[in-house]
Amino acid sequence: MKCYVFDACALVAFFNDEAGADVVERLLFEASQGHCAISMNKYNLLEVYYGYLRANGEDFAGNILNIVENSCIVICDVLTNALFTKAAKFKISYKMSLADSMALAQASVEQASLVTTDHHELDAIDKDGKLDFYWIR
Repeated sequence: MKCYVFDACALVAFFNDEAGADVVERLLFEASQGHCAISMNKYNLLEVYYGYLRANGEDFAGNILNIVENSCIVICDVLTNALFTKAAKFKISYKMSLADSMALAQASVEQASLVTTDHHELDAIDKDGKLDFYWIR
């Protein structure tokens, strides 16, 4: 079964109906039908939550969080040794945010495609061929 890891920007694109929202919606539908699996690291969900908390307030952010937690997305909130070491290596090798390094590590550990829009941070890694990326725009 094909596995995907969502970066924060994938969910933001979906909830804000930005370019790529249709791709995320299709993946969510496929996962709800059991045709693929989707996970997300809790650090990346934190990015989504605090972005909406800052911009729209606690009720709105809480509603978004509730929708995600009750969806087919598996939220990974355990920092395993493999995730810990891979995230640290990505962070130091590519000088990126901790959240981006966690998304990359999650995708690496799960041998999944990272669903993202974040070309600025991740194009260099894509060029290295270390991971499979699913660019939604």
